[in-house]
Amino acid sequence: MKRRAKTSGFRVRHTLFRKYLLFSLTILLISFISLGVMMYIFVNSYWEREQKNNLVATAAKVAERVEDSWSSLSTFDIVTGRGELLKKPLAFMTGDVGSDILLVDTRGQCLDCTEGKRCIHIEQDLPSYVLGETADGEFFESGTLDGYYSEDYYTAGVPVFIADEEGNSSITAYCYVFAKATFASGLPSTFIKIFLISAGITLVLVILFVAVMSYQMVRPLRQMSAAAKRLAVGDFSVRVNVRSEDEIGELANAFNNMADSLSASEGMRRTFISNVSHELKTPMTSIAGFIDGILDGTIPPERQKHYMGIVSNEVKRLSRLVTSMLSLSRIDNGELKIHPANFDLFSTLISILAGFEQKILERNLRITGLEKFRSIRVYADPDLMYQVIYNLIENAVKFTNEGGYIDFGVEETRFDITVMITNSGDGIPPEDIRFIFDRFYKTDRSRSMDKKGMGLGLFIAKTIMRLHEGDIYVDSRVGEYTRFAFRLPTNVIRPNPRKKDAEGEYIETTIEPETEE
Repeated sequence: MKRRAKTSGFRVRHTLFRKYLLFSLTILLISFISLGVMMYIFVNSYWEREQKNNLVATAAKVAERVEDSWSSLSTFDIVTGRGELLKKPLAFMTGDVGSDILLVDTRGQCLDCTEGKRCIHIEQDLPSYVLGETADGEFFESGTLDGYYSEDYYTAGVPVFIADEEGNSSITAYCYVFAKATFASGLPSTFIKIFLISAGITLVLVILFVAVMSYQMVRPLRQMSAAAKRLAVGDFSVRVNVRSEDEIGELANAFNNMADSLSASEGMRRTFISNVSHELKTPMTSIAGFIDGILDGTIPPERQKHYMGIVSNEVKRLSRLVTSMLSLSRIDNGELKIHPANFDLFSTLISILAGFEQKILERNLRITGLEKFRSIRVYADPDLMYQVIYNLIENAVKFTNEGGYIDFGVEETRFDITVMITNSGDGIPPEDIRFIFDRFYKTDRSRSMDKKGMGLGLFIAKTIMRLHEGDIYVDSRVGEYTRFAFRLPTNVIRPNPRKKDAEGEYIETTIEPETEE
């Protein structure tokens, strides 16, 4: 049995949080370690300098006391009487010496040592290089003295000068002060302990802070992941709580906007499917019923022509539906292209208006403004412009009140041409105007007379006008009028009058819009 793979939401909830937390802690640990090493090197260097100064100063004091008391000692005391050479000097330095003291002769042999019987110096002479460096003035080293000691020591030494009977001074002995250089003692050890305690407390606090911050940063992503799953199963009511103004907040806002858009699109899609289903079912039922009636003789021959006319209208209605669906599909796929040609826009308008003559007469509508028109030669896609004008005239006829008017107007400038179609009637409420060009928008939401619209006509019309680098607008006043206007820029308008040449053949000429009469 195959195990189900973890979803992307699971990875967001766990892996991203862990990665961010581990990354932050890694940076923090590297910083602590670097800081600790650098500070330890600094403190240790400072500690060694202090040890050197203290031990050398102590050795100098002891050497001075030895020099003062040397003359009072007998030859036997000097040669064999260990403990006597340092007895008097140390008596004067009670509390000042915290280390062991060694006194050796010029060959490195031990004369006296405060370690007593434990002293290693009785059996071994000091290395010659130590004596040589001490003879130059002073000596200090941190280490084992080339293996002399089995562990690290701080060792400082100075020469002891003794004057003879003639008053001439010479190096008679060497005085050394030494102490163990162990990690567990001294300032570096104390510093390390303080640093580790402080770093540990800081690390715990920072871990808690980073964990909380990481969780706060990842939480919107977790919410978006959960919301995306709910969107995937059709729940478009879910939204993400936005509590920040950073990039995560912008992402959450974008997600909410996307959810709003999907919710609106889903609502329009459902409405559209319902409308299309109704639009398909009603004419097909009518067509099937009338044809069956003709075939089985239910409809008498004298009435067949009447019902065949109804069937023809329903077929045209289906054709318009299919055309709208194809246009929508071409728009979504980016396949809707314009194929411009020279044609008379006014002639197109008149031919479309003539197709609505019967409905205009039935509703007693007045047509005005056509007397202001003249031939308008344009360079655009004839079929697409026909679709735009047809849709606008159809809406005007449909929504004009009984006995009302439909007015046509045109405005030309050197930059563009605008055609306006105004009809009297109920108008469109201001809160609905901004939706009028949205796809699937059902106009019966604002105008109850539109029971058969699919909400695609004006959307397609606006798309067509934008393909021509133009636009379409709407203006309405509730209870008075509604005005649609579409604009074509001059870059697609090419006046193209025709005139005869000398042989009587027609030739095409192009004149500038501003000079056209």
